Amino acid sequence: MAKLRGRGIAAVNYPTGMNLGGDPSQALIHATTTGNFVVTLSSVDLGQGLRTIMTQITAEVLGIAPEAVMIDTADTDTGPHCMGTFASRTTHRVGNAIIMAATEARKVLLDVAGEELEVAPEDLETDGTGRIVVKGVPGKSISVQDAALAAHFKHGRTISGRGIYLKPRSYPDFETGAMDPDSCQAHACTIAEVEVDTETGDVRVLKLISAYEIGRAINPMMVEQQIVGGSWMGMSHALYETTEPYYPNRAHGPVDFLGYLMPGPADIPEYDAVILERPSTNGPFGAKGIGEMTANSPIPAIANAIFDACGARIDDLPITPEKVLRALDAAALAAQP
Repeated sequence: MAKLRGRGIAAVNYPTGMNLGGDPSQALIHATTTGNFVVTLSSVDLGQGLRTIMTQITAEVLGIAPEAVMIDTADTDTGPHCMGTFASRTTHRVGNAIIMAATEARKVLLDVAGEELEVAPEDLETDGTGRIVVKGVPGKSISVQDAALAAHFKHGRTISGRGIYLKPRSYPDFETGAMDPDSCQAHACTIAEVEVDTETGDVRVLKLISAYEIGRAINPMMVEQQIVGGSWMGMSHALYETTEPYYPNRAHGPVDFLGYLMPGPADIPEYDAVILERPSTNGPFGAKGIGEMTANSPIPAIANAIFDACGARIDDLPITPEKVLRALDAAALAAQP
């Protein structure tokens, strides 16, 4: 009996958005009298950082400070339409909708500022700090707040914008099977290093090394955090998590998180990840989607590493010590003359 080490690799490509398209999302933007901009969405932040990413996109398009943006994730009764937070679609779909809405609101903002400064709107630009300046004449400017006040109380105009992003639904050609299945594809590759105890069947993940091609990382730090969290989840799916350990006999199924197995602090492996940027042609600033796929490639990579370490090929999750020992026994029996 020994502790054997192995290395496995797995790659995945992941489509952004709903299969075959047809999943629109809307965004509404309006300025308050104080020069802040409220972005109204029905998209839900599940912890993936939607509010931060949408704030960045809004501020970039409007040319204002992120602190002047307020994200209002209303609800499905009162907010604009959204198909939902799934399919790694939020940054792509909602981000595009926000770009449309912010572009429309920016036009009105510059129109009002142009009237106040007595210049053509095309001669104006925002400086990213809360001021609208005349190109080539830095001393001639107006604050975004003053422009918003003038719009409300002097010109009777609403600084607002609407946006909706829809990838048209693609229907397969029944003769050829031709279709346009997704908006763009993100890619990932993971190398897993494991240690397998052939006496107990215990598997310890030592290291997970990944490369992710995600179009454009709107917020690189949050992307890295998502990769680490997804790697943990992938390891958890591969080795621990199950609601029905002896299905169809449910007598021993977990009923709370005290009995539901997940990796603890002592089980966390070493992580290393590289982010590759190959901007998409239709994503907001080139972004694709990264959400769900961060948990995908670690799973088969760990399974392949176990096989490399001890020759046990297991394709039923989770890969428990019992399954490892049974696979080792089966392999030893098959090797007998």
